[in-house]
Amino acid sequence: MSTPQERPWYAFYDEGVPRTVEVPDVPLFQMVDDAAREFPDNLAVKMVLRYLPLGLSIHASLTYRHLQDHIDRFAAGLAQLGVQKGDRVAVMLPNTPQYVIAFFGTLKAGGILVNVNPTYTPRELAHQLKDAGAETIVMLSSLYERLQAVQDSVPTRQAIITDVHDYVGFPFKGLVAKRLRKEGLLVDVPEGEGVYHWRTVLNMGSHPPTVTVAPDDVALFQYTGGTTGVPKAAMLTHRNLVANTVQVAAWMPTLRRGEPRVMGALPFFHVYGMTVALLLGMYIAGTVIMVPNPRPIDTVMQVLHHERCNLFPGVPTMYTAIINHPEVHKYDLRSIEACLSGAMALPVEVQRRFEEITGGHLVEGYGLTEASPVTHCNPIYGKRKAGSIGIPFPSTDARIVDMETGEPLPPGNVGELCVKGPQVMKGYWNRPEETTLVLDEEGWLHTGDIARMDEEGYFYIVDRKKDIIIASGYNIIPREVEEVLYMHPKVMEAAVVGVPDPYRGETVKAYIVLKEGEQATAEEIIDFCKEHLAPYKVPKLVEFRSELPKSQVGKILRRVLVEEEKRKLAAQQESRDASEAPPVEAPSG
Repeated sequence: MSTPQERPWYAFYDEGVPRTVEVPDVPLFQMVDDAAREFPDNLAVKMVLRYLPLGLSIHASLTYRHLQDHIDRFAAGLAQLGVQKGDRVAVMLPNTPQYVIAFFGTLKAGGILVNVNPTYTPRELAHQLKDAGAETIVMLSSLYERLQAVQDSVPTRQAIITDVHDYVGFPFKGLVAKRLRKEGLLVDVPEGEGVYHWRTVLNMGSHPPTVTVAPDDVALFQYTGGTTGVPKAAMLTHRNLVANTVQVAAWMPTLRRGEPRVMGALPFFHVYGMTVALLLGMYIAGTVIMVPNPRPIDTVMQVLHHERCNLFPGVPTMYTAIINHPEVHKYDLRSIEACLSGAMALPVEVQRRFEEITGGHLVEGYGLTEASPVTHCNPIYGKRKAGSIGIPFPSTDARIVDMETGEPLPPGNVGELCVKGPQVMKGYWNRPEETTLVLDEEGWLHTGDIARMDEEGYFYIVDRKKDIIIASGYNIIPREVEEVLYMHPKVMEAAVVGVPDPYRGETVKAYIVLKEGEQATAEEIIDFCKEHLAPYKVPKLVEFRSELPKSQVGKILRRVLVEEEKRKLAAQQESRDASEAPPVEAPSG
């Protein structure tokens, strides 16, 4: 570990934030048991589906007492189905009470949870189930046909079926079911031959099995492309996830246990939403307000307005959509106290406008799946630096190393960001060689991100190694160009990638989504960039779009844009080859 003199960031910790945290030597599900003991009648989770006149809403909610009971019952049911310690249980659900119950119930039964994105195609689902060796899956009825499509090629032999309306109370449960069925989101899946309905499993028993779960046991397989782009499971232990949850809570020392209301708009199957919304909410015995589908952004704004959420972890695209919403003034968002932004760079202008509208504190942080995920964040109340991911969390070390030699570099130098702390994963499942590439013998995690640290210990992501644009020998950082584009008064969203160029090798292309009602030309955008960027960084191509490709968590996907350009180039080449081919002569005779 570094010496105190090498950690200049300590001087900028907010008052009350410790330099190190004590990580409880307990399994992850203990946080729910503790909250249920202290605050049994406090609301633990509330899923909001729709608001009605007179302040009514269609929702599903559980107190900590009831949540604990359902977790225990689910764990007992899994044991009855033969799930033993170390078995993998896949969960393919949106943000619902069932996700929370399945998550902690699997851990209480000694299983390893495998998060599965509900939007996955049968092919993607098959890869993950096979790689994880998951014999059990929890899923919505509307997703079951995807499992059936790959049943013969995966180890999964039993499915637990549930639906969004299962915890909605009278008189709205039937109405919600009718609507779901009409939209194709509720189908009849009969029990039998390895298919069990949710309530059937809960009624198999009320006491969880007696299983010894140690803090260093693996709790979660979280799939990631990592630094190589190949989907693989980061093995996150109970200790990893408890540690990161404690670190996030320590970053906000003004939180009062049992009181916060946490916005759960980020999907829990994504490690960021899982830790910073769900796990944090459970650890501080708060109420997690869940949104199964955060699109359109109006839904999120309604929840913030009606539920008076204090904490709103999100991604820049969410905050951007809110500040540019034509009716944002109709919503009272002043209950927001703190927002941690992650997954992608937070434009400075978005941060400024959001804080102006809400009165809350929006700060940029940084993390990656292999670190459970958060390692850095700007202070909530103290010194923030524009464009910076902030400073390392308590009990977290970070340094910049030379990308060729691996030697640590002094402040101001650009190199690979490496992090070390109790939140760093155990390794990749069944991939020891790839684990060795990113985790060294001293426990440093090599992130694959290019960064620098200033004299005060604030870190700045330059970019992913693979995202750097090299034009005429110059290295161009997409984020730097994007920051300038966000300064343009007509631009709502922007992404910058490098596209093939016969002369420069690559050239800069900007993809722009304009604010509602605005119009602009490519020349206007390029001229604006010329005022703020060196000539070689200015986009040579501009494409206007109604939306940009995004991940389920809302992160703009540059790689999708790059792949689109490659396909267009290949099609153009194919067309040229066809036009240049000699005519085919008809056979004689």
